[in-house]
Amino acid sequence: MTISDRVRVKDVRLLSDEHYILKTTTFDYRRADGEWQTQHRETYDRGNGVALLPYNLAQRSVVLVRQFRYPAFVNGYDDLLIEVAAGQLDNAAPEFRIRAEAEEEIGYRLGTIEKVFEAFMSPGSITEKLHFFVAEYEPSMRIGSGGGIASEGEDIEVLDLPIDQALAMITDGRIQDAKTIMLLQYAALKIFV
Repeated sequence: MTISDRVRVKDVRLLSDEHYILKTTTFDYRRADGEWQTQHRETYDRGNGVALLPYNLAQRSVVLVRQFRYPAFVNGYDDLLIEVAAGQLDNAAPEFRIRAEAEEEIGYRLGTIEKVFEAFMSPGSITEKLHFFVAEYEPSMRIGSGGGIASEGEDIEVLDLPIDQALAMITDGRIQDAKTIMLLQYAALKIFV
């Protein structure tokens, strides 16, 4: 039996489609004991995305960004978030989209980009799956200042940090973004060993 054999969708209502799509769904779910149970869930569909950690082995450094995130602010975080470069797929292949995000956000045209894993970031309510990448960078790959696209509300500061400092920023709370923590931990375990 597959999961699709255990789900019977009864009703789907659109609640909002202003920026992304918010729906409420009523469905029956067949529990492990065979009993059917009616459940109600809201799902927020913002599309799938990409995230990238550029690293320089010789310098033992990584490139991160710092920017304003309204949802974090409204949840009590009164600072700019430090993150890896990231963005939405917008119907493009992940490998293509992450290159565009690197140029837009951090100003680098990167060579080889390696996909390291995929993950659902908040599967209890958000449909988004992220494709995670790493790429080695050299200062000569910088083609612009980055900063994002102002017309899309982006106002991004580019940070070039030693890997040890970035990892310490997780511990002291200066880095609180999950995708960034995941890629920095990956780098600590697989790249900077």
